[in-house]
Amino acid sequence: MPLSIDHIVIAVADLDAAIRDYTALGFTVLPGGEHPRGSRNALVVFADGAYLEIIAFPRPLPDYRWWQVLDRAGPGLVDYAVLPDDLGADLARARAAGIVMDGPIDGGRLKPDGTSIAWRSARPPEPDIPFLCTDVTARSLRVPEGPARRHANVVTGVAGVTVAVQDLATSVARYRALLGCEPVAIGGVPGLGFGLAQFRIGRQTLSLAEPRGPAAAGLGEHLVRRGQGAYAISFYGPDDARLDDGLAHGARLEVVRDL
Repeated sequence: MPLSIDHIVIAVADLDAAIRDYTALGFTVLPGGEHPRGSRNALVVFADGAYLEIIAFPRPLPDYRWWQVLDRAGPGLVDYAVLPDDLGADLARARAAGIVMDGPIDGGRLKPDGTSIAWRSARPPEPDIPFLCTDVTARSLRVPEGPARRHANVVTGVAGVTVAVQDLATSVARYRALLGCEPVAIGGVPGLGFGLAQFRIGRQTLSLAEPRGPAAAGLGEHLVRRGQGAYAISFYGPDDARLDDGLAHGARLEVVRDL
């Protein structure tokens, strides 16, 4: 089952401020539009086809998990999605392996130019694993191409996502079932106080991290405040690229050397 990171979601309190700050970080930030539920977003699209979704909620949505995390813990990463080859088949295979998924769920957004776009997704109740997201309308409408994918900071794509998990063995089994592959590495990290497992999907690495001691206090605090899910993003880019987390609205960002 060929999979890749589709997008990574950052929930913010002030969308306009986040657009200014991510532009200052050297990203090309595009207006996204408005969802039927009332949320608004902006996008940062990369040459590899993955993108950041920066999302804000003008009004409370108490039944919506992304808003709940934002309201409880403040701005930051709230989720990420992978792009399936065949949503129906991949969803059926995941369910057969024991993974609970809600969906398929119809989604859509109205772009600022009035264009309506649509997608379908399947979402796990527990976000230690990503949700699945695929396009109904042309993908280029949801994920713009061309100059929009070039950035002043010379970041070219998503190298990986680090995911905070409560129980490494349980989450590893869930990733095996969802991705259909074995981890390339698994075990503890001496001196750093956390367990780690890594899966490769193409050029991207999904790293699962479980706190196991005082040295991993930041990871443990993240789990208490924000719950399981995306913890940090790494991008491919030049060796000397640096991203100021102070402008990232709660997201942990790093640049690694492009392969």
